[in-house]
Parts: sequence; structure tokens; C-alpha cells
Amino acid sequence: MKFLDQAKIYIKAGNGGSGSAHFRREKFVEYGGPDGGDGGDGGSIIVEADRNLNTLIDFRYAQHFRAEHGQAGSKRNRTGANGKDTVLKVPVGTQVYEEDNNTLIYDFTKNKEKYLVAAGGKRGLGNVRFKSSTNRAPKKKTGGKLGEEFWIWFQLKVIADIGIIGKPNAGKSSLLAALTKAKPKIANYPFTTINPNLGVTYYDGKEVTLADIPGLVEGAHKGVGLGDKFLRHIERCKVLLHLIDLTETDLLDSYKKIKLELSTYDKKLVKKKEIIFFNKSDLLENEEITKKLGEFKKKVKSKYEIISVFSNKDLLKVKKLLIKHVS
Repeated sequence: MKFLDQAKIYIKAGNGGSGSAHFRREKFVEYGGPDGGDGGDGGSIIVEADRNLNTLIDFRYAQHFRAEHGQAGSKRNRTGANGKDTVLKVPVGTQVYEEDNNTLIYDFTKNKEKYLVAAGGKRGLGNVRFKSSTNRAPKKKTGGKLGEEFWIWFQLKVIADIGIIGKPNAGKSSLLAALTKAKPKIANYPFTTINPNLGVTYYDGKEVTLADIPGLVEGAHKGVGLGDKFLRHIERCKVLLHLIDLTETDLLDSYKKIKLELSTYDKKLVKKKEIIFFNKSDLLENEEITKKLGEFKKKVKSKYEIISVFSNKDLLKVKKLLIKHVS
């Protein structure tokens, strides 16, 4: 299924039904009087979060959504039927914005959470409502109110316990595939991953949700590479797993560039709990690894682990550490 994390749609709530201005006309009833009923309320547009969804692809081609209008009132004081609500289901983590795509309306963070985004029009009143001691035969009725209508934006921010970040080809997709049942595209060239991928790993009866965030490069916040398109997905993660390729020439420079991109986008991101893993240890000798990490240890005081995604022993160690950090 194609991943889509932004969508602009038009919504129109139903109009309220008009009231009726009817009078009883029955045989042997000399003074029938008014008996026009009220109209029905218009249907509303309701947005509901569904944890079984992970993309906004349903709004890629269908972009106009309308709720039913309320029915008009009728004789014998019968009220018109209410319009049926339209329920739009979105993934957990979706935010609803006004047409400017900047003013937040609502943020969905829980499964089955609902929000009425466009209210249906109120019903009109029938002439029976206006009967009084001084007006026995009112002809007055009111029309239904118009339902709300406008354009809105959906923005999806992936919700995961741990976000896997790092430069292209660091092995993020390989790590996700090894730890979970996710099947991201894996290849030996930059920007293989062009959409976030989600997976769940289990250890000791506990589970952790991981998100593979597409590769960041220097200048991503300005639009370089895949740009800042997916940086917002990191905002939802509780912990950031920084994966670094041990075969790179300058490990410290690689680390600093990613941290700079995060802080430039949002300074709060660099304050998140961080795990550092050096990957592809199977490609280097131990002496070479120790030498390359020498300068890094002097400048960065954070703890780190040396792993190989292709080692089953390392994967068990990784799972244990992930559970520990999330707990």
C-alpha cells in the first residue's frame, strides 16, 4: 500500500430540513388547525482515528465528502428524518488543520477517538410551533440552517516508540526488517527508503513499535535530498535510535550532521532520549573499529553499541536494549 502522509479534502455537512406549514383538513373536523412538523437535522462530518490504518491513501483520489441533508417536515406533525453523518477514518497520529495548513483543529493520538469537524445544519420549525392563543392558524414556518462547509488538511505524524534515524545506507531498513516482520525496500544505494516504515518487535513479553525514518542528509531542513518531508514523523517518537555506518570515513562528522538537521528543524528533537548504534561491524576488524571510534568517544559522551544487523546474537542484544529504553 502506498504511503501518503498529507491530504487536502473538502467537507460539507448536511443542511437542516425545512419545517412544514400544513393545516389539518379532515372530514367532520371543523377547526383543524396547524399540523406542520419540524424538519430533520443535517448530518455532520465526523473524523475517527483507527489504529488499523497507517496511511492517508484513502483521500488521494476521493477529496470531496458530504453528509446527508435533513428531510423536510410534513403533515400530521411528522418530523423529517435526520441526515446521516459521514465518518472519515484516519490513522492514529493524524492532525487536522484548517485550509491554511497551519492552524491546528484537532490532534488524534488514541484509537477510536472521534471529533466532529463540521456540524450539520439545525432543523427548521413547522407551523404547529407558532400556534398561540392569539394566532390559532399560523402560516409561519422556518427553513433549515446550512451545514458547515470548508477545506481542511490531514497531516499524519507516525506514532512509534522508537524512531530509527541516520544517513542513507546506514542500514536502517535492514535493522527494521531483522527486528520485525516489516518488509521495507532494501538496496545498496542512497534513498532506497522514500517513505517511513513501521514494525513491531517483541522481547520478554513486551513490544516496541519502531519507525524507519527515510535517510537524512546535510541540508535536509532546506529541502536537500528528501528534504524535511519526513522530519515531522520524528516528533512523535519517544526515543531516537541513531544508526551510524562504521565504514564511513568520519563517524563524528556523520553524527553531528544528523544532530544539526534535527536541531535546525526543531530544537526539542535533540533533547529526546537517544540510543547510538554503530552498524556493519562485520565489515571491519576489531582494531580498525577501535581506532575509528577513538575520536568519537572524546567528543560524544553518550553510550553506544557496536552491532551487525546480520548477527543474530547482536539482534537479541538490540531488542533487550530497546525494551529497556522504552520502559
